[in-house]
Amino acid sequence: MEYNIEHNNQFLHVEFEKPTKMLSSAILNGGFQMANHFLNTKVDANLNGEQTGFEKPERTLAGIAETNGWSGVCIGMMTAAIMKTFRRVRIEEQGVWIDALVTAGVSNARRAGDSADYKFMNDECEKVGTINILVVTNANLSDAAMVECVMMIAEAKSACMQDLNIKSRVSGNIATGTGTDSTAIACGNGSEVIYCGKHVLFGELLAKAVINGITQSLQADK
Repeated sequence: MEYNIEHNNQFLHVEFEKPTKMLSSAILNGGFQMANHFLNTKVDANLNGEQTGFEKPERTLAGIAETNGWSGVCIGMMTAAIMKTFRRVRIEEQGVWIDALVTAGVSNARRAGDSADYKFMNDECEKVGTINILVVTNANLSDAAMVECVMMIAEAKSACMQDLNIKSRVSGNIATGTGTDSTAIACGNGSEVIYCGKHVLFGELLAKAVINGITQSLQADK
């Protein structure tokens, strides 16, 4: 499985050699997709709500892809984290490799269960992620395994917040992430992996890659 990275002050762009199976919580083309591109773009923070009248984020992301001539399906995320926080961590064992590509900032730190900022189910909140993670692996993951990867990434992120003693800006308790994180997983056609939990090697390697990636990224944000 081959891919290329383009990284500048405005965005992180990953182009896959061929359409790649992905699962994500991305704003643009989230869910299960066969994707050609991944985009994580920097936007200005608007934590106090001073700015209004923004273009729909999915339209902004699609416009960036179109402007750059990226053909095919593009998975798109936004982040308030600066692009200098980008870090890639690779862990490889028994012919299987896992790359964690991370941009991170914790100005929006939250703990699961904190009081919500938006009190209605269909409120259109600003989905601007501050810990955005793309995991790429040459392993061939089943749909269920990809969902389990999302769970493992969330637990690894929570463990990292605990290790770094990062507190929620709402409750003051240990954070489990930020209020608007986003995650994506891309897999190849290598060794078949059907379990990604804490009892199996793939789950161990995945968690370590994510923890190392977030830690390095947050250190770059200082």
